Amino acid sequence: MLDQPIARIENLRVEFQTKDGPVVGVEDVSFNVNPGETVCIVGESGSGKSVSSLSLMRLVEFGGGEIAGGRLIFDRKDGEELDLSKTDQNLMRTIRGNEIGMIFQEPMTALNPVFTVGRQLTEGLRLHKGMTRDEAEARALELLKQVRIPEPERRLKQYPHELSGGMRQRVVIAMALACEPRLLIADEPTTALDVTIQAEILALMDRLKRETGTAVMFITHDMAVVAQMADRVVVMFRGNKVEEGTVEQIFENPQHEYTKALLAAVPKLGEMTGKPLPEPMKLLGREQGEIKPIPGTDEPLLTVKNLVTRFAVKGGFFRRTIANVHAVEDVSFTLNKGRTLSLVGESGCGKSTCGRSILRLVEPMSGQIDLDGTDIMALDHGQLRDARRDMQMIFQDPFASLNPQMQLGAAVAEPMKNFGTHSGSEREDRVAMLFDRVELPRSFMRRYPHELSGGQRQRVAIARALALNPKLIIADEAVSALDVSVQAQVLNLMMELQAELGLSFLFISHDMAVVERVSHDVGVMYLGRIVEMGPRQAVFENPQHPYTQALMKAVPIADPRTRKSERELNFKPIPSPIHPIGYEAAPSEYQEVSPGHFVLTTDSGY
Repeated sequence: MLDQPIARIENLRVEFQTKDGPVVGVEDVSFNVNPGETVCIVGESGSGKSVSSLSLMRLVEFGGGEIAGGRLIFDRKDGEELDLSKTDQNLMRTIRGNEIGMIFQEPMTALNPVFTVGRQLTEGLRLHKGMTRDEAEARALELLKQVRIPEPERRLKQYPHELSGGMRQRVVIAMALACEPRLLIADEPTTALDVTIQAEILALMDRLKRETGTAVMFITHDMAVVAQMADRVVVMFRGNKVEEGTVEQIFENPQHEYTKALLAAVPKLGEMTGKPLPEPMKLLGREQGEIKPIPGTDEPLLTVKNLVTRFAVKGGFFRRTIANVHAVEDVSFTLNKGRTLSLVGESGCGKSTCGRSILRLVEPMSGQIDLDGTDIMALDHGQLRDARRDMQMIFQDPFASLNPQMQLGAAVAEPMKNFGTHSGSEREDRVAMLFDRVELPRSFMRRYPHELSGGQRQRVAIARALALNPKLIIADEAVSALDVSVQAQVLNLMMELQAELGLSFLFISHDMAVVERVSHDVGVMYLGRIVEMGPRQAVFENPQHPYTQALMKAVPIADPRTRKSERELNFKPIPSPIHPIGYEAAPSEYQEVSPGHFVLTTDSGY
């Protein structure tokens, strides 16, 4: 029975009960998953792709959904066929983890913060496989080696918060693979990760699939990841399947309009070659007006010199400082008015700390920050509060940065209230105008954050950042959690606002393709230093530093014929930024390779 599919989803329909009556999450979806193949399910948020996978695990009931129709046929290890939609939860408990493994999107929430990694890895093995503690620990160690976690013996004794995002995600993958399931469901497993870690995890999943013969159901909205992973692709839109085919068919000859639009919206690294200025992104499903490229000016707005930020590591009996994390080490750059400077790098390279240090949300140790003639470092508390009118921040997670108990209109009006810039009806008019600017209906002013999607929440955050007419906006990974099409809309919105209001952006991101689209200038950060800096064209078309070259190589390309093998993806692990007290870092010295294009000559550790 080798040719028989492991899972068959037939005419699945899932409904959620709400105050306004039932809402259909998945209307009518059917597809199969065969042994040893990867089926990618693609679509934007809200298309029902995660709901389909949660239905297969029968976890959708715990989220208020119910399977209203259809069959979920699963082929068990002993060859019997089972309709999961009718199975009782006790039997589901044996199947979950044992025969169907699942990797969730958010590794921090998928792991229990109170138990060590070892305890969480061995739990399933002892429950499903009846192993003794020693056998389970030996297997857990083997699994961590399989997912290539450095120093696995030490990791087993650590807690989730002690690991980085990429490491946590590897632990979650190891947990899902522990009992050698027949079917592995991966729900956006790399969305929140860096390019290099994402490349490694995709290669790892591909290798494990070949070695163990597991079938994989891979849910994602990233077309480049699909090109790297899929054998077959199912495209979903608003709860329905609109197209299905092999990965080559979908990429080279898409039939449905939605699939074509989805492929067109993907920013591809290298498609801006030869174009000197930022250019708007293609939008899904609608014609866009002419947005001209933005030249910006030559007048400096923000000048940063020799910025150093370190965090103390305390330990020992008296909680003394025993070492320092060198988060930002001797960083200098200039951002001109009306232009966008992007800082790119992996997590832990210091780019967010650098952005926060400029606003003095984190206190720098030393350095100079000059914003339009104001010396930010010299201001006391009250003056700093006034100076922050000119510099605003858009954070990475829009849900965490909006008050859940505040209506959105009030959230956008709050900065104006705090600074007393507008009052009464004038303030209400300005809030309404800001909602128009970020293309949200005015009725949303009475809504709460949980009633919006991620992209809409991010627009509210942008409207709030614009409320005081700032000169500088620091966007910290502002679009990393959004879908391709929503990301394109938010980025175009930011560029339109830049053209109209002459805003300057410091854009912090790890997505090279997005950075190539929106930037005038780019700085590549590694271990707290800028290793390469220059006009976007120079850095992308002629990367000089070995780290910049490695970053470019890691970016997945939306073309199934240029898949990267695991051999190509051996990145050096990032060394620790923690140094003992009294450690003197060498100053950053640069060599100018072409006009305005600088490369670090000090040893950066890469």
